[in-house]
Amino acid sequence: MDMKTKLAGLMAQCLTDTWPDAQGLPTAEEIRGLLAVPPDPKMGDYALPVFRLAKALRMAPPKIATTVVEKWSHEDVARAEAVNGYVNFFLNRVNFAAETLESVLKAGENYGSSDMGNGKTICLDYSSINIAKRFHIGHLSTTMIGHSLRRIYDFLGYKTVGINHLGDWGTQFGKMICAYKLWGNEEEVEKGGVNELVRLYVKFHEEAEKDPALDDQGRAWFKKIEDGDEEALRIFNWFKALTLRDTERVYKLLGVTFDSYAGESFYNDKMDRVINELKEKNLLTISEGASIVDLSEDNMSPCIILRSDGATLYATRDLAAAIYRHDTYHFDKCLYVVAYQQDLHFRQIFRVLEKMGYEWAKDCVHVAFGMISYEGQALSTRKGHVVYLEDLLEQAQKKALDIINEKSPNLPNKEDIARQVGIGAVVYTDLSNNRIKDVDFCWDRALNFDGESGPYVQYTHTRCCSVLRKAAEMSLPEADMNALTDDEAQALLRLLGRFPDVIKEAAEKYEPSMITRAVTDIAQAYNKFYYEHRILDGEPATAAARVALTKATKDVIKTGLWLIGIEAPERM
Repeated sequence: MDMKTKLAGLMAQCLTDTWPDAQGLPTAEEIRGLLAVPPDPKMGDYALPVFRLAKALRMAPPKIATTVVEKWSHEDVARAEAVNGYVNFFLNRVNFAAETLESVLKAGENYGSSDMGNGKTICLDYSSINIAKRFHIGHLSTTMIGHSLRRIYDFLGYKTVGINHLGDWGTQFGKMICAYKLWGNEEEVEKGGVNELVRLYVKFHEEAEKDPALDDQGRAWFKKIEDGDEEALRIFNWFKALTLRDTERVYKLLGVTFDSYAGESFYNDKMDRVINELKEKNLLTISEGASIVDLSEDNMSPCIILRSDGATLYATRDLAAAIYRHDTYHFDKCLYVVAYQQDLHFRQIFRVLEKMGYEWAKDCVHVAFGMISYEGQALSTRKGHVVYLEDLLEQAQKKALDIINEKSPNLPNKEDIARQVGIGAVVYTDLSNNRIKDVDFCWDRALNFDGESGPYVQYTHTRCCSVLRKAAEMSLPEADMNALTDDEAQALLRLLGRFPDVIKEAAEKYEPSMITRAVTDIAQAYNKFYYEHRILDGEPATAAARVALTKATKDVIKTGLWLIGIEAPERM
């Protein structure tokens, strides 16, 4: 049991013992939710506001706080103070160190995991690449936020379903087939992959400006795809396979996997059900020839289901996808990790699902995120300012290797460590801020071993590993927890003790950056502890305690990095 839970239980018992006839006293679980960490350690380790007790006890909050302090007595709390309607608890530092280390070391790298999600399923729609287009840095956030959230939910006992909703439908694929038939050849496309497909697509548009009839040919080829023409489908599916082959290299570098690649084309035969259901429920109206769902009562523009020419739109497919996912996976939540610009689109989709009578629509969540720029420049395909993700990851590994060659030229397995550090630097940068904030990727910050960065946290992990390797060669006695009562050790222990709550809060708020922040704070606290106290010197029992704290720190950092999709090297 963690100290916060224990303290909440003790407080609940204290209230019951002090006011046995009172009605409406909070439960231990409710008290746990009220316990907060003061901004300054001088104000205590935990603070409990007692304002909500005033009604039940018919007493002023300051009086309640004073009474609790007078009645309070437990060996795990050194003292309690009443301050302006708060009870501030100062923990017994020896007991706190012993109990926190026991919790962490017993669980090891599973510390913070739980079965809270047992029996529940969460679908996550993330990455959602476009077929026949290169994977650029703009896809980094959706990919890594989704990947991290999936790991967080797995860690908390949920069953997760990772979905890559491919952008694989539209007239552009007819144009691409037309370009291939006119100017491409199988060997070049097979060899060049997505790059060759992009070249052909660009050539099509250049030629179509001179000969508009090409657009008609492109539409004709797309019509063949829609009609199930054997040759058109063979080429179309080949293009998809080539794209997935190329993007799989990037996913492998990032450690990202999916359970489903069902994209837009998958729902072609599932949209009639949606359209018919909307008609049956009298939700469709005609506006300027288009079929829409009126959402004016919800202060939203209409959701267009069919264009005036009868063509379906993203909304139609997303409605079909949501219904299919619920029918197939019976999800408890379905998360859409998509940029904030699509906020209106998803509000419309979820509202239409509600109007259709699907109560589970409330369990669909748009996990929005901000934009990413590169070295202060906004990305723009039209202006030619595009950074491809595979190129960025290769560059990151090269830069990391250059730094390693400079700092540790004799380090074994340099290339593999450079891979872990370089990719970790990219991922950390993306997940270091609140997801809704815009991110500017800057090499100086990303690969700064001394600042708030992936390499800094990874290096702290290797520092812990180094201490533990040296400690393994020593014969240490039982640890003396009195050695961990100093401010530096206690600050680190507090962060380790809160880590399980951070994971749960990150899951509740769909916010991986909370874990990034936590492991960074832990790394900084450990380094301060490391510099202030010689870990392996001095009394053997003192060294044993500090080694135990180092082991706990290493385990939590490794777990935290794993949760955000970053590896933890043991040497750097």
